Amino acid sequence: MRLYLNEETYIDTSKGIDIAIELSNHEQNPKAWYVDTPVFEPVRANGFIGSVAEGGAVNFRNIFFNPHGHGTHTECVGHISREHFSVNTYLREYWFEATLISIEPKSVQNSDGKLDKVVTLEQVLQLAPFNTDALIIRTLPNLAEKLSKTYSGTNPPYFEAEIADYLVQSGVKHILVDLPSVDREEDGGVLDFHHRFWQYPTNPRMEATITELVYVPNEVKDGQYLLNLQVAPFDNDASPSRPVLFEITHK
Repeated sequence: MRLYLNEETYIDTSKGIDIAIELSNHEQNPKAWYVDTPVFEPVRANGFIGSVAEGGAVNFRNIFFNPHGHGTHTECVGHISREHFSVNTYLREYWFEATLISIEPKSVQNSDGKLDKVVTLEQVLQLAPFNTDALIIRTLPNLAEKLSKTYSGTNPPYFEAEIADYLVQSGVKHILVDLPSVDREEDGGVLDFHHRFWQYPTNPRMEATITELVYVPNEVKDGQYLLNLQVAPFDNDASPSRPVLFEITHK
C-alpha cells in the first residue's frame, strides 16, 4: 500500500526495512554485559507440558532474557534515573523522520594510554546538519558478525559524549546505533553520553530514546527515511523494539 506523506511523497508500506535483530535462544544470539544466552523453555506443571513436540496440546514457553543485553532494545531516561520511568509510558509517538549515516570509528587513546575505537563529534559534524527526529548511526565495517557477536569484555566502539550535546541542540530526539551502548563498556558508571542526551537530572528529556544493537544491512543506503519505532509494552526503562525504515519516494 502507498501511504502518502504529502502530495509529492509517499512510502510503500509493503517494503519496510527491519533493522532489529531477532531474539532467539541460540548461542548465536548477540550478547552484551556478561549475560548468558536467552532461555526459551516449555512450562511443566501438574502434568502439563507446554510443548507440542513433547506431547502437549500447545506450545507454552517461558522466556528469560535481558532487554539491554540480548538484542535490539529502546531505552528512556529511566535507564539512568533514580525514579522509575518506563519507555512504554514516554514513547507515545511511533513515526519519525530519520537520517541514516555511516561512520568508521577512529582509534583514540584513552586515559589508560590504550587505543579505543570512537565515533567522534568531528566525524558526525562532517555529515551534518540533521533536520530530523531520529538519527541512525551505522558503524563501519558493517560485518554480519554484529548479528551474533558476544560483546562482553571486548571494549566495543562507542561515541564521544559531545555528540549528545550536538544532537540535543539539533532537536534530535531519538538515536539508534548498532553497538551495545553509546558509552564505553567500562567507564566507572559515568555514562556521560546517556546523561547529556537525556539531560538528566537537570532537565530530563522524557520523550527522548536511545536504541541500541540494531543492524542496518549494507545494501541500505545512507539518507532520509521514515522510521516506525515500536516497543513491546513492558513497564521498564528499556524494552525489546522493532525499528523499521521506509524509503521515501517522490512522485
